[in-house]
Amino acid sequence: MAKAESSKAAASNGVRPNPNAAGGANYELPWVEKYRPVYLDDVVGNTETIERLKIIAKDGNMPHMIISGMPGIGKTTSILCLARQLLGDAYKEAVLELNASDERGIDVVRNRIKGFAQKKVTLPPGRQKLVILDEADSMTSGAQQALRRTMEIYSATTRFAFACNQSNKIIEPLQSRCAILRYARLTDAQVVRRVMQICEAENVQYADDGIAALVFSAEGDMRQAINNLQSTHAGFGFLNGDNVFKVVDSPHPIKVQAMIKACHEQRIDDALTSLKELWDLGYSCHDIISTMFKVTKTIDTLSEHAKLEFIKEIGFTHMRILEGVQTLLQLSGCIARLCKINMQPQLFALPSVSK
Repeated sequence: MAKAESSKAAASNGVRPNPNAAGGANYELPWVEKYRPVYLDDVVGNTETIERLKIIAKDGNMPHMIISGMPGIGKTTSILCLARQLLGDAYKEAVLELNASDERGIDVVRNRIKGFAQKKVTLPPGRQKLVILDEADSMTSGAQQALRRTMEIYSATTRFAFACNQSNKIIEPLQSRCAILRYARLTDAQVVRRVMQICEAENVQYADDGIAALVFSAEGDMRQAINNLQSTHAGFGFLNGDNVFKVVDSPHPIKVQAMIKACHEQRIDDALTSLKELWDLGYSCHDIISTMFKVTKTIDTLSEHAKLEFIKEIGFTHMRILEGVQTLLQLSGCIARLCKINMQPQLFALPSVSK
């Protein structure tokens, strides 16, 4: 219970504006930066991994590390919080952060990273400089190979932290030198809690279906949820389901749900009409089929068997769309196959020809 309370308190502290964020008095920061956690206690989710990082922050003995996981779940933020707690006032001069927008070829490894590793910085006893490589899986193989020797030579004074979506994109020699931490996607409850705290801090007027729409569209991505929250508030002044789906520009789940239910009840004309309405609104095949998949998983009225069969057909259609066949005909064929699942096989049997 005490742990839950401390977590709640930490989350509450996390919604206070980040004092390290840049911006003048007349400049409105993006909320994703304004409310970025400053300390590890403020980070939402992945409790076990965060506890390991807290121990590292306390002891000061940080290994090279790789943190992998889907976007928007706090990988880079965790590393920055760890660096801030490890290095204190020396944070700015003892941390080199490179992300995907920076050139990260062999020249950068040989010059910029090596130059930083050679730089002398006065640090507390037992602390090292830190190189943070965000989206490290997009680094070229040559740059990663060049990094091997640099990590070995300067390991006494410099530590490396990699944040990536897929750790298997990091070459094996680097993986073997690092502790690998894997982050799981955030739960809906964790996203809801942080979004509600920001709504209260920013005096955002909201309806319950607006919060549900944010969670549905974010799929565990806290960054996307907060960005969509700010965009909806700026554009409409009120957070509800319709406004959120206008901002994210994806098909409304209620319309897609009605289409799926029509398929389940073998009402193919109604289902095709709903599909044509979504198509005429300008949504792409990928948007429609992705929303169909997400909605099918959450419909309570479908049996488990029906969900399995529906998801299988939707998956095959999604594969064809990704291969390049993005037409209304593909989606219509998917709707027809979904309607056929619950129909009697006898309806499709050819009449026997009497001799």
